[in-house]
Amino acid sequence: MALFGRRKEKEEQTTGSCCCGGNCDCKSMEQAEKAKTDGASVKVLGSGCAKCNALEAATKAALEQLGMDATIEHVTDFSKIAAYGVMSTPALVVDGKVVSYGKALKTEEVVAILKKVR
Repeated sequence: MALFGRRKEKEEQTTGSCCCGGNCDCKSMEQAEKAKTDGASVKVLGSGCAKCNALEAATKAALEQLGMDATIEHVTDFSKIAAYGVMSTPALVVDGKVVSYGKALKTEEVVAILKKVR
């Protein structure tokens, strides 16, 4: 019986214990951490479902309403999403900080968040 426990310990040492069950490695996590600060200042995190697309549309409308010139990046890579510590999508990230997660915001809510953050 002890043999089974040892094999599992050895597998955890080689793959590491991460959120995705060992499907990512240190290099991909480092790239995900770096991507948090690079690129667009407004990001929508999600798989591309209807709620994620609704959040992206509301964010675009809010940026236009406020007259802010910012590009929106839609992040669908789960290792990059996990690097932000987000466990439920969609999520909204402004200037590298998660400001909302788990629900699709309305345009008015995004406007209020952007006014507060910026």
